[in-house]
Amino acid sequence: MSAGAGPGGAAARWIHRLSPRQDDGAARLVCFPHAGGSANAFRAWAPLVSPEVELFAVQLPGRAERFGEAPVDRMGPLVDHLLDHVAPLLVRPFAMFGYSMGARVALALAQAMSAAGLDEPAVLAVGASPGPRLRTAVPGWDRSEEELVAGLVAAGGMPAEVLADADLLELLLPTIRADLTVVATWPYQDDRKIGCPIAAFAGRADSYASPARMAAWAAETTSRFTLTELDGDHFFINRALPRVVAVVDGLLLRAGAGQAALG
Repeated sequence: MSAGAGPGGAAARWIHRLSPRQDDGAARLVCFPHAGGSANAFRAWAPLVSPEVELFAVQLPGRAERFGEAPVDRMGPLVDHLLDHVAPLLVRPFAMFGYSMGARVALALAQAMSAAGLDEPAVLAVGASPGPRLRTAVPGWDRSEEELVAGLVAAGGMPAEVLADADLLELLLPTIRADLTVVATWPYQDDRKIGCPIAAFAGRADSYASPARMAAWAAETTSRFTLTELDGDHFFINRALPRVVAVVDGLLLRAGAGQAALG
């Protein structure tokens, strides 16, 4: 796959383009969804990103058109798939944005790309996920369905529209459990810092990924760290989306301009 190509073949199952294709030098923003979420969660970003930014979102097995596929429940195999199918699209300048479970996946992929001698993102943006080094317990991932749901509700990690639909909840729970298992069993190593800036976002009323817990992401980088606090709970992004997109988009474009000046 050429650097300027969009996803095709097997890669098209793993990553969706959500905005028009630009020239080969365009900046790229790749988004990673929360547990149980799909690439569709990021469609609302498309009209908000700059015209110079190509927007992509990762589509994991077990949801949307990949519902018939078994979800991946371990970080190692998941990152291996992403290295094969997503990393070839990540040409500089590019940024990653991960929300909740997606934040951990984006960090693990950035670490794996660095270890493989590939470019790191110009910016890693993360939201609604406690700093990995805190090793915050993942609610209910290895418990009964009732305990799993109760843990998610207590942590604020279950969208209201899913809770209100019993049939939808039953369909989604296996994928949500697999996603939470990815996070809970990840063999996190605190000596694998990345060299790119990290921009973190936290809901002031998020009991699980509070601003204090999000501040711990500073320990994952040898570069700059910023924390933006926003009104809302675990799904603060629903009300603060324009602000989040503006910050991430601006950081990516400034990084791209800096690379062009150096090049």
